[in-house]
Amino acid sequence: MTKKLLSTLSLIFFVWASVFAQEFSTFGKVTSENGDPIAGANVVVKGTTMGTITGADGKYTIKYPKPNVTLVVSMVGYQNLEVSAFGKKELDITLLDGVAMRGVEVVGSRSLNRSATQTAVPIDIIPIATVTNQVGQIDLNQLLQFVAPSFNSNRQSGSDGSDHIDPATLRGLSPDQTLVLINGKRRHQSSLVNLYGTRGRGSTGTDLNTIPASAIERIEILRDGAAAQYGSDAIAGVINIVLKSDVNQISTNINTGIYKAGDGLTTGLNANYGFAVGDGGYVNVTADYQNRDRTNRAVDSLYRRQFGDAAVENYSAVLNAKIPLRGNAEIYAFGGMNHRFGDAFAWSRDADSKRNIPSIYPKGFDPHIQSVIDDKSMSVGVRGAIGKWNTDFNNTFGVNRFHYYVDGTLNASMLEKSPTRFDAGGFAASQNSTGFGLSRYFGEVMSGLNVAFGSEYRIDNYLIFAGEEASWQNYGGKWIGDDDGDGITDTLARSGGAQGFPGFRPSNELNESRTNLAAYGDVELDVNKNFMINAALRAEKYSDFGNTLNWKLATRYKINEKFLVRASASTGFRAPSLAQRYFNALFTNFVSGVAIEQYLANNSSNIARALKIDPLRQETSQNLSLGITLKPIDNLSITVDAYQVAIKDKIVLTGLFDSEDTALPAGARTELAKLGVGSAQFFANALNTNTRGIDAIISYNTLLGKGVFTTSLAANFNKMTLGAIKTSSLLPGTENYYFGEREKRFLLASAPNSKINLTLNYKIGKINTNVRFVRFDSVLLQDWLGRDDFYKANYTTDLSLGYEICKGFNFVLGGSNLFNAFPTGQDIETEGGGLYDSVQMGIGGAYFFGRLAMKF
Repeated sequence: MTKKLLSTLSLIFFVWASVFAQEFSTFGKVTSENGDPIAGANVVVKGTTMGTITGADGKYTIKYPKPNVTLVVSMVGYQNLEVSAFGKKELDITLLDGVAMRGVEVVGSRSLNRSATQTAVPIDIIPIATVTNQVGQIDLNQLLQFVAPSFNSNRQSGSDGSDHIDPATLRGLSPDQTLVLINGKRRHQSSLVNLYGTRGRGSTGTDLNTIPASAIERIEILRDGAAAQYGSDAIAGVINIVLKSDVNQISTNINTGIYKAGDGLTTGLNANYGFAVGDGGYVNVTADYQNRDRTNRAVDSLYRRQFGDAAVENYSAVLNAKIPLRGNAEIYAFGGMNHRFGDAFAWSRDADSKRNIPSIYPKGFDPHIQSVIDDKSMSVGVRGAIGKWNTDFNNTFGVNRFHYYVDGTLNASMLEKSPTRFDAGGFAASQNSTGFGLSRYFGEVMSGLNVAFGSEYRIDNYLIFAGEEASWQNYGGKWIGDDDGDGITDTLARSGGAQGFPGFRPSNELNESRTNLAAYGDVELDVNKNFMINAALRAEKYSDFGNTLNWKLATRYKINEKFLVRASASTGFRAPSLAQRYFNALFTNFVSGVAIEQYLANNSSNIARALKIDPLRQETSQNLSLGITLKPIDNLSITVDAYQVAIKDKIVLTGLFDSEDTALPAGARTELAKLGVGSAQFFANALNTNTRGIDAIISYNTLLGKGVFTTSLAANFNKMTLGAIKTSSLLPGTENYYFGEREKRFLLASAPNSKINLTLNYKIGKINTNVRFVRFDSVLLQDWLGRDDFYKANYTTDLSLGYEICKGFNFVLGGSNLFNAFPTGQDIETEGGGLYDSVQMGIGGAYFFGRLAMKF
């Protein structure tokens, strides 16, 4: 009996020991939805550090000590997948495209069954977390400037409000011709009108820097006209920002960096956390802080002692939530707030100038234009199904308020009694959109039909509020001296208002609104598994300028598994913004260092009527695109897309109409004299443009040694041509006033004719290296004296080295523009009075940074 018991126990122990000493394994292949092998995918045993990486052919073999395990498969650009390996010696795995998440709409398509790789138009997907761990830029505009070739944004200097909000363009078109969405819903624009020294002058745009990168999961850039799908402003394309929805994880980042010149110190701190709610719900919140000191790239100049980037302090908070309801319905909400303080230097005032009081500033002074910008938004909606139809009811509200202050300055007409800080007033813009949409997928129609339609109602508001009286008033103080250097003492009236930025007057104040009602329909038909057709139609009615109807047709044909052709044709429109219709201000501009009082008059002003400037009307466009996608070998992808965008009645900011020019009608000169200004300008539908270009992207990844090597070459080639200048009926022959050569050059230089980006990344073990080269094409501008300012083509080189200290802790060191490249130096007659205009790679020089990223 004892022997039998011992034998039984020994057998049980032997089997038990054999099982736990055994090494199990699984092998297989990881592929994409299209069947392409995915190299470099991580295959890990869940809850352990045991794992492997797929080879160039997508194959893997993984070993583990117990039979019942779950494998976690992940790869940048794809959805993570968990799959049980129990009892499976061979296991092939298919990863879904990272944006093909069921129930999530991809920009450019209203079909929930369509991924970005299946659309008929080109879409860039930028995984922000991956990008921010490799580059030094932390604000969204600059990050996209060096990642997306068709996107261009430059920091300005000496450009009033544009020193505080960076204008940005897509495919070289105006900032207000790109529509921005958050989670697929229209984002409100900034209240700022870009004026002097800027790309996209005369336009309004969306302030992307109000949205912290730490709150973003990915960015989708639709590089195609989409006004028929999304409405006004989508002439150049659409940028859709998708917010994070992670749960049960804290992500934090600490950033710091400084320029080689020893200035522009940047510090940043952010945290993101989400928690689950019910079955599939979440609440995700982000807090973000950034601080950037100013830079100074001034040369020995009579005009500017301070020339460089503004100082900025930025606070942001973002919420993204989804709460499941009964059945398959859900409530969703997202939004946030951003508070920014900016401090930028204006042009210098000399000690003996009639714009200075020597007893206050014995050595002259450099006025500070400061800004307090508050941006708030909230979107709330209900999604669900009514029968077989998916429904979405949403309301989105957003407001942007820009308040000017001027410090380190004076009102010269107040003489010694002048204060040195003024409240200069400002402006605000708000937007409220209410929409209802339905969509349904009919799988039995051919190879699949998706139908979507809906309606939107939007209210826009724009207002200007005045500053304190001393910021704009002239109190009659006199200046005595030799003003023109002829040896004769002159007695002249001193300038009134705050030097640097005269405040808004009560006569500038306004509060204007308009409404817009839209209806749209959208159909996507898969004729068969290779051929897809998309058609969209949208009608809109504006309360202030009338109706518009726009259409779009797009198609995609897959010739075989390695070759795809896509094309689209559409019409578009952009309604003039309320700021373009109503903005008016009296301000000081410098021409070759000489201060001139100028009036920007709206189209309903007495001056505009005297010159017979027509009321603003909508811009319209015709868009064409043709592209191909190639996959000649495993892990190599090539896309090439050609496009043409023809815009009619483009809205521009005209040149200056001089009060002393006898060629102007007497009525116009009289009105300018009444205002006491030297010149005036307006917004006008002044010309037609035609932009042609090519976007090309080549990407490749493979195993290299024991690591994974990925590379991409992305390029945008772009050329804009301008039609004849259209003047008012009263001013034939004054095309140079309307839109002269300087203004033409600025419009054409909204983007270099080409931008090429080569990125190389190598990851081995805990080490990740990233090298990026960017080539900016040449730019031709004209200075204040009518001379050419030619900026040669130039390059920047970025390098970063990352190390995983332990699980969840990553440290990155690197440098941007390592070889300290600058635009070609000019003289001081540039737009901003410095050695360079704000072109190409910017004027900061080499920048070195460090970042610690932590996940718990």
